Amino acid sequence: MHAPPSGAGLSRRSLLAGAAGFGGLAALGFLTGCAGGAASSGASVRPFTYLSYLPMETLSVAPELLAHAGGYFEKHGLDVEFQTTKGSPQALQTLISGVAPLTRVGAIDVMTAAADGQPLMNVGTIVHASSIRVLYAQDTPLENPEDFVGKTVGVPSEGGTSDKSLSLMLQRAGIDPSEVKRQVVGLGPATFELVRRGDIAGYMVSIDQAVMTMKQFAGEAEAFDAGTQVKSDLQVYTATQEGLDEHGDDIRSYLAAIQEAVEEMISDESLDGVLDTMRSEYSFGSLDDEEVAKEALSQARELWTANGTVPVLQSNTEIWAAGYQELIDGGMLPVGAEDLDPTEWVTNDFLSGEAS
Repeated sequence: MHAPPSGAGLSRRSLLAGAAGFGGLAALGFLTGCAGGAASSGASVRPFTYLSYLPMETLSVAPELLAHAGGYFEKHGLDVEFQTTKGSPQALQTLISGVAPLTRVGAIDVMTAAADGQPLMNVGTIVHASSIRVLYAQDTPLENPEDFVGKTVGVPSEGGTSDKSLSLMLQRAGIDPSEVKRQVVGLGPATFELVRRGDIAGYMVSIDQAVMTMKQFAGEAEAFDAGTQVKSDLQVYTATQEGLDEHGDDIRSYLAAIQEAVEEMISDESLDGVLDTMRSEYSFGSLDDEEVAKEALSQARELWTANGTVPVLQSNTEIWAAGYQELIDGGMLPVGAEDLDPTEWVTNDFLSGEAS
């Protein structure tokens, strides 16, 4: 059992890819290697590099963890290696450079970059509503957008999905986002001490981190779902058009493995088997804690299927277009974005199953 090292350096294959496709980026340490995927046992198993904007020690990437630990990647002919980037902006930059063919980031980031002329495609929606939570202390609540005014909120990265989602939430409530200061903070439960001290009013985290922190600080920590008012806060698997042309079969296989993994987590109501499988390969705080893991995955299951209304990984073009309009209305897209058709940047064509 192991936790994927978040700073263990790069594998030989990663270094070669980085040197060839992104100059000296990998050598400079902007990417961290995470061992993932079954070891290749024959010519039929193909190497595939996936870019994760999140560290692999979170249940936000549970589909990847189960697809690896459960052998779904290998079943679909892939030897997957996870490469962790420092947030979604760098994940997209690295994807566009050609270092790897696939990533998963917020739809806000994809739409913003595509409207600016980047050749990006949404090839599958994994999260159909916000998975971001704002942790706060009960004695200084953040229960509605108005409570944020004049406060400082912690975000994982400046200009990332969480930051943009917060701005959209405030704008939809008629609040100037500049009235809420941002501070880059860590994502672990220890960050709650900053809230206790009054350094920040709250901070934005993933579901499993929110559940774990509320358990650790029971009766003190609470969470606010800022994304309930933001239509564009989806999470999508993203590729470039060039990546689809060159690696389309492998991307289709990757998504087929993810689909099977998610369907297993949905069908295993108790989650006992799923957790046993993931723990056979991985170990980190929210996964190891039975109560936290089951609560976090139960909430995630609702997001993966929009409460049972959408097939796994299917993208809804109407919702996609509505999210794009939300970004236009919020002034978060470049001039001329209103003349573009965002449905040209989304496809379900790669969800047909394993490549032949």
